[in-house]
Amino acid sequence: MTMKCSHSESKNQNIRVVIPGFTEGDPRGMFFLMAGPCVVESEEIVMGTAERMVEITSRLGIPYIFKASYRKANRSRADSFTGIGDIKALNLLARVRREFGVPVVTDIHNPEEAAMAAEYVDVLQIPAFLCRQTDLLTAAAETGKWVNIKKGQFLAPESMAFAAEKIVECGNRHVILTDRGTSFGYYDLVVDYRGIPTMQKTGFPVVVDITHSLQQPNQSSGVTGGHPEMIETIARAAIAVGADGLFIETHPNPSCALSDGANMLPLDRMEPMLERLVALRKTVLSF
Repeated sequence: MTMKCSHSESKNQNIRVVIPGFTEGDPRGMFFLMAGPCVVESEEIVMGTAERMVEITSRLGIPYIFKASYRKANRSRADSFTGIGDIKALNLLARVRREFGVPVVTDIHNPEEAAMAAEYVDVLQIPAFLCRQTDLLTAAAETGKWVNIKKGQFLAPESMAFAAEKIVECGNRHVILTDRGTSFGYYDLVVDYRGIPTMQKTGFPVVVDITHSLQQPNQSSGVTGGHPEMIETIARAAIAVGADGLFIETHPNPSCALSDGANMLPLDRMEPMLERLVALRKTVLSF
């Protein structure tokens, strides 16, 4: 049964989202990057991280999308930090796109949030646990924005074709598919790199979410753990297999971060790692 979707345009003028090989005029080449802090914590963290990431990616020629959640809805404990207030956080994201001229991605959690968030950002992200929610996918599609769908930890890569189809049936082909690991027992995740070429068969760009793939969820303490020392290892493997993009959460001081600090990359380690990944990408493209 085909869904009937209305298509609306955001009042906010889009900033061009550059995805090599998928954006008109940009042939396949360098990977693109979605990176930033897990959640909007403060003006200082958001603007400082954005400024540094724009400097790094501009120098290295990496198409960049700034990432931060304006609110965290999926928390292990009721007392976990969720945000500074929706509109306040969204205004900071809009300031990033305005002052630095880069597109921004943020999560949405229910259909009512789609149109609201679309006024401030360029890419709407569907969290992994919600990747099958038809009403949420439809609402995101109707904004006309790019929609980044994270693969559920419980879902086979082949099944992501049906999530993408829900966006396309609304007349929106701006789809990104992101792998963020698959559940491996109760407290761990594993990246199955076969999923990258499998999802690429849909014809949409495929991203590997490096930092969330290294989470250790459902800890008895109620605080998610992680393996940040493996970030570059997972990123190198993703580039070697041919991922179109990477997703990496970063923070000036992860030990003080209010969300997902256990698996974020320190901001001062981002540049040397990206330099090595760029070199690896060029080698892979030479084959």
